[in-house]
Amino acid sequence: MKAQSKIWMDGKLVPWDEAKIHVLTHGLHYGMAIFEGIRAFWTPEGAAIFRLREHIERFMNSAKIYRMDLGFSAKEIEKACMEVVRNNPAKECYIRPIAFTGYGEMGLNPLTSKISVAIGSWEWGAYLGDTSKKGVRATVSSWVRVDSRAMPVQAKCSANYANSALAKMEALAAGYDEAILLNTHGVVAEGPGENIFRVKDEILSTPPASSGILRGITRDTVIQFARDLKFKFYRNDATKEELYTSDEIFFSGTAAGIAKVREIDGRRIGYDGTPFTDKIARLYDQAVHGKAKRYSKWLTPVGA
Repeated sequence: MKAQSKIWMDGKLVPWDEAKIHVLTHGLHYGMAIFEGIRAFWTPEGAAIFRLREHIERFMNSAKIYRMDLGFSAKEIEKACMEVVRNNPAKECYIRPIAFTGYGEMGLNPLTSKISVAIGSWEWGAYLGDTSKKGVRATVSSWVRVDSRAMPVQAKCSANYANSALAKMEALAAGYDEAILLNTHGVVAEGPGENIFRVKDEILSTPPASSGILRGITRDTVIQFARDLKFKFYRNDATKEELYTSDEIFFSGTAAGIAKVREIDGRRIGYDGTPFTDKIARLYDQAVHGKAKRYSKWLTPVGA
């Protein structure tokens, strides 16, 4: 990670190297933190943040689920994200708002801990690297997606991502680029940090929220694209075998963008090309860079 200039912490900008917390910070020990992943892109109007309002709305909802009083309104967090981009050299960047139970108390009860809020940004290319263009090699993980009866999966909580990290490490150790997690009912949920889409017989589909996924902002973007492109689209469950026999598979996510999958557990995907994936990837690239006027409402210019 390339160091930037400033990080926003509890209402003010501080130098990058001074943005520190105590080793006995409550959230570090108990996973009590909620966060977002957002991106800013360079457009003809300068740097702009993609779907900022929707990301911060989800951030506030995560805080509500975890009974966190952030001490800042959604508008204040949005303005802080813009301030972070303006005050750092990287204008195409990944933005990370995070709220966590802070230093002062220990024990399982988080309600006695102060909530700290911070926002950082850094340069980050496609999460899955060059594989996003040539295609990702994926494997169905032996780890199961955390169940909504155990953890609230619609909250983007740091604790949930221990589950994702286990799946990711397993995939990498087996020589794959990424994992795909099933849920406790044995149907497809999502990737460790991405939603998943499937094309079969010219029908685009993605698992419903009831499968235990996080409702991704990029997932919602793809669904809107599908409507605008007049694709046949459904939210429905899929089995592991249905993944293997898909015409196309792709991941979607703020970090990953639109990343086609070329292989799952040694089964090749996309024998006859990936026209649906390619159309959506092109439209996504145009939208985030301000080259598709129809979607300009999703861009928040950060200003000079």
